[in-house]
Amino acid sequence: MRHALKDRLNVKKAARFAVVINAMQIAAMAGVFLYALLRGPVEGRLVELAAIGFALLIVSWGAILDIREALNADKIVDQAQMLEEAYGQLEDLNATLRRQRHDFMNHLQVVFSLLELNDADEAMKYVESVYGDIKKTGSVLKTAIPAVNALIAAKRQDCEERGIALETRIASGWRDMPVPGWEMCRVLGNLIDNARDALAADAENPSKRILLAIDETPGAFNFRVSNNGPAIPPQLQRSIFQMGFTTKSDGHGSGLSIVEEIMERYGGEIRVASDEGETAFSGSIPKRQPTAETDPGLNS
Repeated sequence: MRHALKDRLNVKKAARFAVVINAMQIAAMAGVFLYALLRGPVEGRLVELAAIGFALLIVSWGAILDIREALNADKIVDQAQMLEEAYGQLEDLNATLRRQRHDFMNHLQVVFSLLELNDADEAMKYVESVYGDIKKTGSVLKTAIPAVNALIAAKRQDCEERGIALETRIASGWRDMPVPGWEMCRVLGNLIDNARDALAADAENPSKRILLAIDETPGAFNFRVSNNGPAIPPQLQRSIFQMGFTTKSDGHGSGLSIVEEIMERYGGEIRVASDEGETAFSGSIPKRQPTAETDPGLNS
């Protein structure tokens, strides 16, 4: 995974370097042409100016093609990262479903054995004891975006294995969400992972909790990811959205910058508020998208 991340960062760095170099070539040739044009009378230097102008066109054409390819490469890297994250989320969900199936079969065997022993009261008590877990698992299947439902189920299992409770309050199905499902997973997934990591490092917290709230207003789709971990210092609350910023020794500092980039792309905003009791990331996405181009098929 680290090698893949390093390769992506190298490609993105090379693509941006190519854009800068080719832009400098165009600017340099334009400067040469402008200097030749202004350094004296044009008469008698038409051939010279034509040659420089032709060279400018050739260099500019080649540079523009290189810039286009570099931008395409940068876009492909972003898409590859999105697909890799989506694949990882599906793997997590698949593992969760396998565990749940195994647990369900065990529960059925216990209930069947109790009924065989004519102990209906114990069977009823056992069913009541596992009902809460079954209800909790089904509670995430409330949005109209299957990818988001899968993400929440996988993240809930991951958090529980780390001793962290992930609670959800879903008051909206997010129907007609303008952001593609997988992009919304990148937003929520990064925020939940950040909250999980902050709580994992908080050894003195006896009751670690993450709350994901989803709702909507007449004009926007809203979400809020909060946790009861340590506060983010005020002087860092703006820096955390910058690419490369991280407080983790093994982190690469791209998660929150990705969140902000996606939100801005769809006209939304992301905010952070943090004190000793709670750290919360709140976001809203306008329902009307005057310029964003999305693929509705990814929402289904």
